[in-house]
Amino acid sequence: MSKGHKPLKEETLELVAERFRLLGDPLRLHLLQTLAAGELSVAQLVDTTATTQANVSKHLQLLLRAGLVRRRKDGLHSYYSIADPSVFPLCDLVCGSLSAHLSGQLAAFEPPKPGSGRPPAKR
Repeated sequence: MSKGHKPLKEETLELVAERFRLLGDPLRLHLLQTLAAGELSVAQLVDTTATTQANVSKHLQLLLRAGLVRRRKDGLHSYYSIADPSVFPLCDLVCGSLSAHLSGQLAAFEPPKPGSGRPPAKR
């Protein structure tokens, strides 16, 4: 996928795309970010989100099947924790790239500083 790497097989590309689709949901990213601090119960995760237990449970199941989180049962309660911490460097990479991109866009809207020699933008 990057320069110097062999092209991936179609099956592998589909698996990679599936992982990105899984990470493409804001609630799932929020759950992962929250779990970065440590193991939490479903009820605790519901408290950190503005959604229902059913919705949180549905998204946790997707993350569990993908191997990103693990579940521990204790009586009637389920506790989740991060199973694959490699998701965080990936998110950091995307956040850094997004920050650089947005900074460049914002710079285009900044008025010129006095004495910078740049003429004001035409309206």
